[in-house]
Amino acid sequence: MRIDKFLWCVRYYKTRSLATEEVKKNRVLINDEPAKPSKDVLVGDYVKVRKNQILYEFEVLQIPKSRMGAKLVSLYIKDKTDQEQIAELKVRRSSQEYYRSQGLGRPTKKDRRELDDFMTDFDAF
Repeated sequence: MRIDKFLWCVRYYKTRSLATEEVKKNRVLINDEPAKPSKDVLVGDYVKVRKNQILYEFEVLQIPKSRMGAKLVSLYIKDKTDQEQIAELKVRRSSQEYYRSQGLGRPTKKDRRELDDFMTDFDAF
């Protein structure tokens, strides 16, 4: 199976075209060698994927026939990613959410007035 299709099947990328783009950008290695989108992945291969500033590593256990649910992914790959990197990513995401809660988007008129008052008071110093 092609590496771009494989990464899409095991849910590393949301679309196959996105997986193809990432492989073309040399963000995917098969057995520590850069891969092209058409490169075949075989059982026993070690795949490294650079995504979200983390190097995900896994071993191919089986080749899927098509895209599967998230619960079945562990039957096809064995994750060997360093857990420290994943914890570091969670810390980065939580620190970004601390600044402004996710989903709030644009400040309300009241928030904007409070921010303007604060900045005016801050400039007085």
